[in-house]
Amino acid sequence: MAAAASPKLPALLLFVFIAAAGVAAAETTTAALDEVCRGLGGFYVTPELCASALCSDPSSPCRAARDAPAVAALAARLAARNATATQAALSSSLAAGNATSSKEEGVRACLELYGVAVAALRWAAASVAAGRFRGAREVLFAAQYVPAGCDGMAGDAAALRRENGGFSYMAMVAHAVVASMIRD
Repeated sequence: MAAAASPKLPALLLFVFIAAAGVAAAETTTAALDEVCRGLGGFYVTPELCASALCSDPSSPCRAARDAPAVAALAARLAARNATATQAALSSSLAAGNATSSKEEGVRACLELYGVAVAALRWAAASVAAGRFRGAREVLFAAQYVPAGCDGMAGDAAALRRENGGFSYMAMVAHAVVASMIRD
């Protein structure tokens, strides 16, 4: 008499197949971010800085980017979001009166500079998401200089240091990632 096939065997095979597919999908999604970050050359944006900047927020979908254009869209979106957060921190600091009167004028000028940058970065993020990298690359290049300009205007304002420094790294990484999408 032949032994009946175990009903557990098909379920076990299905589980193994699903698990293997999940591992392959995870390798594909992390590969896009890692590949883009490794491809930056490491001169001024190392692979570690790239991955750190793009994945610093635990709620960020950094590892879910399926390909290089999706990584570029994430980078541009995070640069716009980071500039917006910096602008909000400056605005809150000014409203709370945390800047000395001598620094207040500089913080106001820096706030205006971030206002222009936020609008331009939102445009750049939308452009990159639509697959248009050329104009966005230039906006991201210019955005790299916003933190230095604010340092010069606002000096050592407490609200500026942390946010401005974080934006500096994000703008540099976003520019490098988006620039890597353009093959001249």
